[in-house]
Amino acid sequence: MPFQERRTSTRIEIIRHACKIIIEEGFSKASASRIAKELDLSPGNITFYFPSKEHLLAVFVEELCAFQHQYMVKETNEGYSSLLAYCLEIMSIATICEQNEVARELYIASYTHESTLQIIRDHDLNKTKQVFGEFCPDWSDSKWREMENLVSGIEYGTIMTRESNTPLELQIESTLDAIMALYNVPSNLRRQKIDKVLAMDYRKISNSILEQFKRYVEDTNETAFQKQRQSHPHNRWREGN
Repeated sequence: MPFQERRTSTRIEIIRHACKIIIEEGFSKASASRIAKELDLSPGNITFYFPSKEHLLAVFVEELCAFQHQYMVKETNEGYSSLLAYCLEIMSIATICEQNEVARELYIASYTHESTLQIIRDHDLNKTKQVFGEFCPDWSDSKWREMENLVSGIEYGTIMTRESNTPLELQIESTLDAIMALYNVPSNLRRQKIDKVLAMDYRKISNSILEQFKRYVEDTNETAFQKQRQSHPHNRWREGN
């Protein structure tokens, strides 16, 4: 197999395997030595493609952001306003982190490392312009980015709130109110959206979202793996595993 093809195939297989570990066991378990051992590669082979765990995390966060975008589009297509769909996304993050320690570890890592935090901010910047543009018609790009930096801090604080034993309902309410206030959403509309979210079975919704995300990651990586194999049928590296 040509060198470039081998590189692409190996990189895809590393991503595929690392994402499986991250989503099932947690980011801390996805070490280069473990991935190398399970794929029968040298640790140096892993770090050649991904010099640090944060580089692997960045790939995973890109998939997370892509999923969140698709989910929000799905929600709006099903009749939710973009503002309510946004509120549901924030609600799901708070609830998932309260209920699932593996997911919480992933979110904490994503918001802690600068490279992955920047991916989140860039993704959310475009989204917030779409959702809140009508409330902030005169904002400059620098103003939008300033607000996104503040919002990412609020989101991180929400993830960490679990350690203070704050009730989940209060976490959701205070987080949504603070974010929407930053974007000039009128208080009566903020209250309306918060009440709608809290009236839903948000624990059940969040469990469903988490399961959908797991399937999305598996399907995305499997599709990339199969596409690579179909493009180069002579590639039989680790066939059958």
